[in-house]
Amino acid sequence: MAESRCGILCAGCPYRESMGCQGCANIETPFWGSCPIKACCEGKKHAHCGQCPTFPCQQLTAYAYDPEQGDNGLRLEQCRKWREEV
Repeated sequence: MAESRCGILCAGCPYRESMGCQGCANIETPFWGSCPIKACCEGKKHAHCGQCPTFPCQQLTAYAYDPEQGDNGLRLEQCRKWREEV
């Protein structure tokens, strides 16, 4: 089950307990503020980005490889796994 829209595995997030976060798929407003990936995904009524016909889009790819917040594409692979589970 998807915890996030972008493919981040929230169970391993260091902020999960300290911020009381249940993953952006399960909360209305992220503790870190607005998220364009979450907004886009939810606007298209997808559970996660892997369900989008334009996956992986330029915005998600840029986020996944961002020098400060990225994970070298691991979230893209997770979205692919979630997509295949259906």
